[in-house]
Amino acid sequence: MSFQKSSKIKKHFLLLSMFFQDFLEPIYAEVAGLLKNESSEARLAKVDAAEERDLAAEFNVDSFPTLKFFKDGNRQNVTDFSGKRTVKGITRWLERHTGPSATVLNDVKSVEALLDANDVVVVGFFQDLEGDKAKTFYDVTLIAVDVNFGITSNLELFKKYDVKSDSLVLFKKFDERRADLPLTEESKLDKGEMISFIQTNSMKLVIPFNEENAEQIFSSKVRNHMILFINTTVESQNALLEDFRDVASEFKEKVLFITLDVTSDKVDHVLKYFSVSANDAPIIRLINTKKVVTYTMEGSTINKDALRTFCQGVLDGTVKPFLKTQEIPEDWDKNPVKVLVGKNFNKVAFDETKNVFVEFYAPWCGHCQQLAPIWDELGEKYKDHENIVIAKMDASENDVENVTIPGFPTIKYFSAGAEKKIVDYNGNRDLETFSKFLDNGGVLPEEDKDEL
Repeated sequence: MSFQKSSKIKKHFLLLSMFFQDFLEPIYAEVAGLLKNESSEARLAKVDAAEERDLAAEFNVDSFPTLKFFKDGNRQNVTDFSGKRTVKGITRWLERHTGPSATVLNDVKSVEALLDANDVVVVGFFQDLEGDKAKTFYDVTLIAVDVNFGITSNLELFKKYDVKSDSLVLFKKFDERRADLPLTEESKLDKGEMISFIQTNSMKLVIPFNEENAEQIFSSKVRNHMILFINTTVESQNALLEDFRDVASEFKEKVLFITLDVTSDKVDHVLKYFSVSANDAPIIRLINTKKVVTYTMEGSTINKDALRTFCQGVLDGTVKPFLKTQEIPEDWDKNPVKVLVGKNFNKVAFDETKNVFVEFYAPWCGHCQQLAPIWDELGEKYKDHENIVIAKMDASENDVENVTIPGFPTIKYFSAGAEKKIVDYNGNRDLETFSKFLDNGGVLPEEDKDEL
């Protein structure tokens, strides 16, 4: 269905509109078919923003794809889509926004039925279902669409589940089985706090690494991730899980405890990243996903004491990062673009007499592959310059302490001088802009900043 002016909005009571880009179209088409087959009131539409510029401007669309949800046939009643851009994610988000977002619970039987049907359920206990706390709770149900919610004001249920005041209670079929968030009269009505409570407590203490859990792991606010690599076909390695789980409870909200089965055919990229082979199992690695720094637990013994000491040592800063490095190639400085690895990085990049411009890349990165010929041109242009060095490092195989690589390619300028100043390059990736940046002493000219 295309989307023209206001006619489609008025015609359909519930309309999710995509200001589109081609890669999302197959997913969008599949969701449209599901809605039609299920006789849903919701409908999907799409807008070619290149053709409908006024419409895109009216709804502040400046990136693609953008999805917006129109309700009640009213172009003023519009909500930005905030779910996952998958068939399941879009469908789930629409169900939550078009139907009851929380089950009203009037008796013990209705509570038990909801708890029996789901691994995780969040129940809002409110004395006034029309009050501000309940309204904030309903706002949260429209954000955390992957969680099942119930709501009640029944005093018998307050007593049955030992709830003393307005509260959120998260019931789960694992670990400690329950978590409570009391909402006192003095409590600030904070959706963020509610969502954080739900996300933290709906995760298992020990999370298996797989496709289903990957998003939950990487979206967590906890940035320290401890990974136990095990071979699940070996009973003695499975026995390590008891100690791993016990220590996980001590570091809840500080460290995520994750298991990875090395026999899975979908974890080769993870093993490669951590320089671990299947034969190394059982083995421990801890990564801080914010700093992108990895730590290795010394010794072959994995028990409560060893795990606890290692984990606390990382948090305290007494355990030093594990830095991967390749061997220095014999011809590392033969070509205009110098090849850096962990072992020679500091000597070259922090040479006080040189300004060193470094591309941090990964061989499999498509954007890096596109940049490669331009970077070679840049190296050729400055190969005879007295104090500018063009270099590159495979950051998937080499680490550098205190240099964070958030993605590929990352480009940084290491200024000459004793202060070891590092400048992040955020300009256009073309020969002309690179040259202006270098010729201007590691600073983008103002006219180039304006183009970003």
